[in-house]
Amino acid sequence: MQFGFYLPNHGPNAQPGPLAQIAQTGDQLGFYCMVAGDHVLVPNRIDSPYPYTVGGEFPTGESGEYFEQLTLLTYLAGVTENIRMVPSVMIVPYRPPILAAKILATLDVLSQGRLILGVGVGWMEEEFEALGTPPFAERGPVTDEYLRAYKELWTSPNPEFDGKYVQFSGIQFLPKPVQKPHPPIWVGGQSRPAIRRAATMGDGWHPVGTIPAATLEPEELAGDLVTLNRFAEQAGRDPSGIEISMKAPLYDPATMQSGPRRRFSGSTDAILEDVHTYSEIGVSHIIFDIRGSELNQSLERLDWFAGDIMRHVE
Repeated sequence: MQFGFYLPNHGPNAQPGPLAQIAQTGDQLGFYCMVAGDHVLVPNRIDSPYPYTVGGEFPTGESGEYFEQLTLLTYLAGVTENIRMVPSVMIVPYRPPILAAKILATLDVLSQGRLILGVGVGWMEEEFEALGTPPFAERGPVTDEYLRAYKELWTSPNPEFDGKYVQFSGIQFLPKPVQKPHPPIWVGGQSRPAIRRAATMGDGWHPVGTIPAATLEPEELAGDLVTLNRFAEQAGRDPSGIEISMKAPLYDPATMQSGPRRRFSGSTDAILEDVHTYSEIGVSHIIFDIRGSELNQSLERLDWFAGDIMRHVE
């Protein structure tokens, strides 16, 4: 089992100094990866339902403050040595495919092979419209085609592509990523199309779990993995080569409401037992949201997690 953590990309810790301290601390403590979310802008009015709250409200939309995801990770690659950078998830239709492939290849080269590309199709129609992307309703096919275009650009000495949304030929595309054949791709989302995309095009499946809007209890996850494995086998792929990297909150007992205990809450022993349960099902990575409102709080939580949880897990 490997562990990662969320980075702040808005709020008081989203400044060069605090971000560097958080990233360097996680690197020194032995975390496997750190993840950053993706919003280029936030429209003033959002009617699209957010998939990760029960009522569909977007919880951080009011401030409108977000660092550009890939720029943020490139900055942090320069101040760390071993920890991996994960756009989680990069909304694939937001960026022109050749430009996105170039930025990602550059990040992989500058980080000396520490990029893992988390991808998703997106949920906020208003942001799609403001960015002038291909139609929101076609975001699934757009994402599939862009991913195929990335792979062509990253692996072919003479890249060519002739699709509905992407066309190119007669170009050179260098440098190629350090990782061969290309950086690992973790496909986010819990829908059936997302699971199929992970099984057929991804190196990993990257769901969100243990939140009220997406509980993803072990039994549910086990059923989804049966579906994932079946899709992979139908595509002629070995399911054992697909990593399962789950994102989850780490609950503070002081903020818990009454009712049954949520996964990853309570005592250290209870959290370790939850980690073991998901590991037994097949989860290979868990990325926890352990952000704090103050820098010292964030650093202390990273240190606590490394000392009390990570060192007890194989």
